Amino acid sequence: MKASSPCQRIWSFTLVELLVVIAIIGILAALLLPVLSRTKEAGRAAVCLSNLHQVGIALQIYVSDNNNKLPVMRDVVPDPAVVATNMFPTIDKVLALQLGNKNVLRCPSDQANIFEITGSSYGWNNLLNGQDADQLKMFTFQFNSSQVHLVFDKQAFHIARGSDKAVNYLFADGHIKNLLEISGPP
Repeated sequence: MKASSPCQRIWSFTLVELLVVIAIIGILAALLLPVLSRTKEAGRAAVCLSNLHQVGIALQIYVSDNNNKLPVMRDVVPDPAVVATNMFPTIDKVLALQLGNKNVLRCPSDQANIFEITGSSYGWNNLLNGQDADQLKMFTFQFNSSQVHLVFDKQAFHIARGSDKAVNYLFADGHIKNLLEISGPP
């Protein structure tokens, strides 16, 4: 029989070394979580942009079926204290046939459940109700279709991507853009 060699060592970690490794892993995780959060929000924002694009196509179909006239509809504000002053139908009712699926009106970044409360995560520019799609006017001023937004995010859903990319707008010419949110006095 062979005797075991006294030169053999057993390798092991000390408690301090183990705690240092755990601390390094924790620091790396803390650095990666904000990046992963922004990436996840970028994916949700892409779906939201796609939804706005589909709403734009539904509006084009509606306009072509209705003598080049934009729909007459109201926007429901997500604040229950605000009472609607007119009885126009909402965007989910007016464009139901053209959209096919009501979930197109749901922004995946809508964490405030505005879709559930109002029927849409997107707002409608009431100033354009019933207007000719080729001659857009607001307060008697004529505008180019690339200057007028039709549909927009009801809140700054994408604020995690930065304040300059927080709200998406669908313009009358079909392009979608992020604009700075302009806020007035409180």
